[in-house]
Amino acid sequence: MPPYLCYLTLPDWENSLARADGWKARRFLRLRSEPRLASSESTSKAGGFWRLQMDFKIEHTWDGFPVKHEPVFVRLNPGDRGVMMEVSAPFFNDPPAPLGEPGKPFNELWDYEVVEAFFLNDITEQYLEVELCPHGQHLVLLLSGKRNVWKQELDLSFKASRGETKWEGRAYLPWSYFPPNVTKFNSFAIHGSKDKRSYEALYPVLPHELRQGQKPDFHHLEYFKPFSFNTLLGEEWKQPESDLWLTEKPDV
Repeated sequence: MPPYLCYLTLPDWENSLARADGWKARRFLRLRSEPRLASSESTSKAGGFWRLQMDFKIEHTWDGFPVKHEPVFVRLNPGDRGVMMEVSAPFFNDPPAPLGEPGKPFNELWDYEVVEAFFLNDITEQYLEVELCPHGQHLVLLLSGKRNVWKQELDLSFKASRGETKWEGRAYLPWSYFPPNVTKFNSFAIHGSKDKRSYEALYPVLPHELRQGQKPDFHHLEYFKPFSFNTLLGEEWKQPESDLWLTEKPDV
């Protein structure tokens, strides 16, 4: 069983709760909606059958200590053509906005305020990295081997909205971006400048595992936790093949 709290919600049914050891996430059964960047109202009312969703809260720093603010919230909603990723997070506005155009890829976005999601095949060490910024920029990387980027700055349907203290974003991740057979997952958040720079992780390094002088590194794949879309979509579901991963040859 995946290492998170699972909630199954059905209308007029009793809620069933399955608890597993470890960090927290939630899955809710909701109306299916076609992937689109629309309002939450259209999402909740769309469709004709129920769809599971997976919710995560980033409640710890990269080295396992509780965050001192409202946790970053990440939701994954898989559909026929891909996965809708939704973010709801505190808005620190630090560092200032990147100079790039909103809605476009921005290289080295990790130097700014971002929320990230990593989808990994832990056998091949192929993984998808998605970075979303409250100012509207994004960065999508495909990696084969730890830190070995072989495709970057892919297009992404992403929109972000900001208030004074909170921001929300929705990005549609096509199945072609995912490596075959995703088996593990992690999510991260970064904000702040200089000595106030904060690195947060869904599945952090535990304090007793820290090595002397260790620095935050989101590419420590050994700290990722088991993850499967089959948990949401059923054991018979098969991840669509990706022409991108099948035809491109990573430089490893």
